[in-house]
Amino acid sequence: MKTQSSATAVPAIAVTALRGRNLGTLQAALGVVAFSLTFPATAWGLEGFGPWSLTAVRSVLAALIAGGALLALRVPLPARRHWPGLAVVAAGVVVGFPLLTTLALQTSTTAHAAVVVGLLPLTTALFSALRVGSRPSRTFWAAALAGACAVAAFTVQQSGGALSSADLYLFGALLVCAAGYTEGGRLARVMPGWQVIGWALTLCLPLSAPAAAVALALEPAHLTAHSVAGLLWVAAGSQFLGLVVWYRGMAAVGIPKASQLQLAQPLLTLVWSVLLLGERLTPAAPLTAAAVLVCIAVTQRARG
Repeated sequence: MKTQSSATAVPAIAVTALRGRNLGTLQAALGVVAFSLTFPATAWGLEGFGPWSLTAVRSVLAALIAGGALLALRVPLPARRHWPGLAVVAAGVVVGFPLLTTLALQTSTTAHAAVVVGLLPLTTALFSALRVGSRPSRTFWAAALAGACAVAAFTVQQSGGALSSADLYLFGALLVCAAGYTEGGRLARVMPGWQVIGWALTLCLPLSAPAAAVALALEPAHLTAHSVAGLLWVAAGSQFLGLVVWYRGMAAVGIPKASQLQLAQPLLTLVWSVLLLGERLTPAAPLTAAAVLVCIAVTQRARG
């Protein structure tokens, strides 16, 4: 009887684990969809806000949403040992990436800015290998590098092949965001993902609130339907809800594999750019999409 019970329990555990990985992949994919709207929404926001005020106000709004949820559910403060990691998340995904990409989008198209997202999965996997000791296989690295090169080549081609001053902002955003993603994915293994980003946003509120007041005084807002919609999305969608499902997905399937789903993000961003901003798409898009999907399939199957 004990042998039969053990034999029955093993498949049940395997099925549960598989369902958990599938759910984690779905959650990470939903995060990618949310993030793919960030650049077009930021472009809309810049129609009525300055770069500094847009970044500060989005942080304040997202922090109010997150703080309200933490208070309503009476979530206790994180353990002291988690605060340094939360500070890295805050610096990377709450302050650094939004500010640097918003500054870049003043002079860069969303297509050109998408290059940073194309390189983000590979950079996140590198940070993960250094920070949490993950060791993906050679096949994983080859597919990740191929996908990153394909996306980078496509997005650079979309911008005409010329580098601009915005590239410094974009590459800086790439580094700080990869660090924030890695640390957030690590913390999401020991606390719910929404609490990771929730506490990171709340941690920034004492700085973001006065920063928003100063920025709005120096950069008066001119509210339009586009600017308000863009602000609301980057605050609630990109800054909070997207990161909630993203960190949950990373905790379930692992940081390197989840990060490779972001290879599809630049292409989704380009689709939104066409639909929302009226930008033109070149015939290279479907070819790059096919290459990216192949790379995603390989990285998801490769064993670390």
